[in-house]
Amino acid sequence: MERVGGKRFLRREQLEIILQALQTEGYRCVGPQRVEGAMVYQPIQTLSELPQGLRDQQSAGSYRLTETQNRPQNHRLFDWANGPQGLKPLLFPPQEPLWQADKGERGELTFRPLGVEQSPLAVIGVRGCDLAALSLMDRHFLREGAEDPWYQQRRQQLFLIAVECTTPAQSCFCASTDTGPAIKQDYDLRLHELDEGFLVDAGSAQGALLLQPLALAEATPSMVKQSEDALQRAAAQQQRAVATDDFRAIFAGRETSELWESIAEHCLACGNCTAVCPTCFCHREEDVSGLELQQSSHQRVWDSCFSGHHSQLHGVAVRSGRRERYRQWMSHKLAGWHDQFGESGCVGCGRCITWCPVGIDFVAESARFVEEQL
Repeated sequence: MERVGGKRFLRREQLEIILQALQTEGYRCVGPQRVEGAMVYQPIQTLSELPQGLRDQQSAGSYRLTETQNRPQNHRLFDWANGPQGLKPLLFPPQEPLWQADKGERGELTFRPLGVEQSPLAVIGVRGCDLAALSLMDRHFLREGAEDPWYQQRRQQLFLIAVECTTPAQSCFCASTDTGPAIKQDYDLRLHELDEGFLVDAGSAQGALLLQPLALAEATPSMVKQSEDALQRAAAQQQRAVATDDFRAIFAGRETSELWESIAEHCLACGNCTAVCPTCFCHREEDVSGLELQQSSHQRVWDSCFSGHHSQLHGVAVRSGRRERYRQWMSHKLAGWHDQFGESGCVGCGRCITWCPVGIDFVAESARFVEEQL
């Protein structure tokens, strides 16, 4: 998307006007809400449903939300890094029926496709790492000549209100993958939260139309500098960085390295990392019959390269152990993606580190392969 216009100042109450305008145009709106101790996307009707004054504390295998007490930021809406979700489950649901078979009175079968029947979706609070992940998902699901119709319809009806990160989590490393904390691409509206309101600019013509009735004043130079300084601090605060952008040469010929075994000794093969990763798109297809045996649906379900059946060929698992499965995931994410899409499949969100139940550090473990070659 090409940016439309410069940065302007948006008062907090004016964000409510934008939300109501989107709903008037038929959009379902979702935004971050605190659910069972984590920030997740949920349907919202008004801005008051967004939690205020929360921050997240993340580290390897740990996530918790805390309240900002007695600080100017205690009324901020987006003063946290990320939750377990990205945009992936909104565009590529964990479970989705593709077509249905119905049995007639004489036993004949009829088949009908099941399309996407839903209104346009507006997502509030999208971060830079997830916009970068969206671009990668588009590369996969919207390949020319092989477009996925379910993903494509949702993508065409998506409106994105992005928010720049100023409080990175300990597990974040988007500065090293050049995907954040500043937002650079694929947004309709971009917000930068200040104590007194937001800086806003449009990244699409549709976004510009929403701002036009508000007659917003231009952001002052001091506001712009304040936002730029906050983004620089956020990048400098990040404690992790990927060792290199392209691991193809690093992993070449290292299939039997003992480092894979040392990771496997801790890995549970639970698949949490692939579930929260905003760019993992593996799935399987299965048929589900009704109890009356008159109808069945063919659906796709998220899968993981850590599951036992994922690598089965003619009933035999090609990757039978945790060592081979973790090697497949890391080497594909950091090396194989370059062969497929010309760039890494990692966007530096850090979710795989935070949500790993045994705290495996993806960045540190990948760096060990680089260090071994030195």
